[in-house]
Amino acid sequence: MKLLVSSSPHMYTRTTTAVLMRDVVIALLPALAAAVWIFGWRALAVVAVAVAAAVAAEYLFEKAVGSEVTISDFSAVVTGMLLAYNLPVTIPLWQAALGSIIAIVVVKQLFGGIGRNFANPAIVGRIVLFLSFSKAMTTWQFPDAVSSATPLALMRAGDLSSLPSIWNMFLGLKGGCLGEVSGLALLIGFVYLLLRGVISWHTTVVYVGAVFLLSWPLGGSASYALCQILSGGLLLGAIFMATDYATTPSTTFGRVLFGLGCALFTVLIRQWGSYAEGVSFAILFMNILTPYLSRWTRSKPLGGVAK
Repeated sequence: MKLLVSSSPHMYTRTTTAVLMRDVVIALLPALAAAVWIFGWRALAVVAVAVAAAVAAEYLFEKAVGSEVTISDFSAVVTGMLLAYNLPVTIPLWQAALGSIIAIVVVKQLFGGIGRNFANPAIVGRIVLFLSFSKAMTTWQFPDAVSSATPLALMRAGDLSSLPSIWNMFLGLKGGCLGEVSGLALLIGFVYLLLRGVISWHTTVVYVGAVFLLSWPLGGSASYALCQILSGGLLLGAIFMATDYATTPSTTFGRVLFGLGCALFTVLIRQWGSYAEGVSFAILFMNILTPYLSRWTRSKPLGGVAK
């Protein structure tokens, strides 16, 4: 019997980038429906503008540099949706478009396109908008159209009596960015991604679980820790951004460490930082560490020599 050794890939699959990205879009739709139900039709306008700007930016940049046009793989659509989900519904539409352009051109395309970016484009786009337009990024419209503090701000101030009920927070009846408020909608998307095999559970479960365990002693109760999970962008980040293929570790143990690191930095920023939310900064910092986590947790081939 003669054995032939050839270069990878050795397996054929019908799963392509476009198929994976379409599944992510489908998983994001329940959160979009919840945002429209909670905040009104302007939520749909913000998402539409962010997506259109992301797709247009990718198309025009690739045409300008003479590279293959990749808008059909839906990755730009996912970036636009995730950015929009991290914005308040009252954001000026031109700012939403600017965030998408920064995410696509500066973070994704200038680093070589999909799979080569060092950080999640939507997260960087959100952080740039937050640093540039902090007032617009922290102006919240609530389901009852009454101005009030977000649950994270209330917890930072120690005003736990004014928090919405756990059930209302789970449904999304609270202030926040348009795609992050409904825990129910986000968990539906999480289950869909798991069933489709698009993501593994390790990063998300470790991230959320570690935030719960770290927040419990800080707040003195399990309900406080649960409020931390249901507030801000934790579920959105843990499900859809901390599981990004290009910017998170390729090994299982690396994903576990990634989730732990995200949880630690999120809790530290929320508890002692000057900004009530910490998810975006935590994931961005761990994105930078991803190459090292992948290298440190890579298994050694049988008979190989450790390097």
